[in-house]
Amino acid sequence: MVTIIGVRFKSVGKIYYFDPSGYNITVGDRVVVETARGLELGRVVIGDREVSEDSVVLPLKKINRIATDEDILNDANNRIKEKEAFVICNEKIKKHGLEMKLIEVEYTFDRSKILFYFSAEDRVDFRELVKDLASVFKTRIELRQIGVRDETKALGGIGICGRVLCCHGYLPDFVPVSIKMAKEQNLPLNPTKISGVCGRLLCCLKYEQETYEWLNKQLPKVGDYVETSDGYRGEISDINVLRQKVKVKIDIDADDREIKDYAAADVKVIEKTRRREQPVIDKSEEAALRALEQEDREEGVEEKRGNRRDKRQNNNRHQDRPEGVETDNRRSNDRRQDGHKKPEKFGGYTNQKRDFDKKGSKPDTKAADKGGGKREFNGKNRGNR
Repeated sequence: MVTIIGVRFKSVGKIYYFDPSGYNITVGDRVVVETARGLELGRVVIGDREVSEDSVVLPLKKINRIATDEDILNDANNRIKEKEAFVICNEKIKKHGLEMKLIEVEYTFDRSKILFYFSAEDRVDFRELVKDLASVFKTRIELRQIGVRDETKALGGIGICGRVLCCHGYLPDFVPVSIKMAKEQNLPLNPTKISGVCGRLLCCLKYEQETYEWLNKQLPKVGDYVETSDGYRGEISDINVLRQKVKVKIDIDADDREIKDYAAADVKVIEKTRRREQPVIDKSEEAALRALEQEDREEGVEEKRGNRRDKRQNNNRHQDRPEGVETDNRRSNDRRQDGHKKPEKFGGYTNQKRDFDKKGSKPDTKAADKGGGKREFNGKNRGNR
């Protein structure tokens, strides 16, 4: 077992694990810790607790100290400087005539770097802008292009439910959402009704998805031929997922047909239908929904790529770098560090360098893919990789 504390750097953000270093720390305390970005001030949201060593990546980084009054004052001054930097950057953007929208400015705790988050429809050549900002602030400048979801999370707003947006209020991270979830919950497949302020599919579609999946498994499908508890036989015409009720279309005689309501437990499926009721949806609306789902998928892929790239950068941060600027094209998990979570493995391969034998032949590995043709390696068929 290992003792950890959970630290959050923003009011709504991911929680990172650190070693308390013997300090008596309680929830709500401010602490100074070292991350990939340097020293940062965070708030403790998880007190001292013991967890298994398998749940974290060891060794954990230790906290530097409990924040002093001077540290808290320094952080407050950074918030003031961020507002000033926001105004200056907007002026520079207008001066260069760039098609970009500045979203947020963030100072690191030790003021060694300023991060500017912006959104834009296309790629933006901001090299001259970076030079101007570096000459004004005399420190390292980093510009990051973020997506519409991150923009909405940073700015906030009110959703169609009348409440503060979930991503701005409490969601630490985004989850993948698909049209299938809306179909599973029998929602109207209208882009204007199942899209959020950001223009993407509503995050709340994910909240009850598992419940709907479980409830739908307890119900017969529309079109199934069933036998009721009172001896009638008929076809399911409609279902109510939450109430677990069904409507059965019963043929009393050749000219008489009746629809009765039954509990799902009071009907027994005799014959399952092969046809499935497809929701009626306009082709233009379907195309819009597909486009939304594709954009969500692409943003997820870009975010994963950004996390992997930032990890490589963090691993190489000990190398000497020239004074100047750093640029990035997305808001990624730049505080990723030891102790947050274990890295994923893809296809069984690792980043370890494989040795070659004296003859130059490559040793066989269990991670070799199956199928396909063979290739020549030093005049021998080594199989497909």
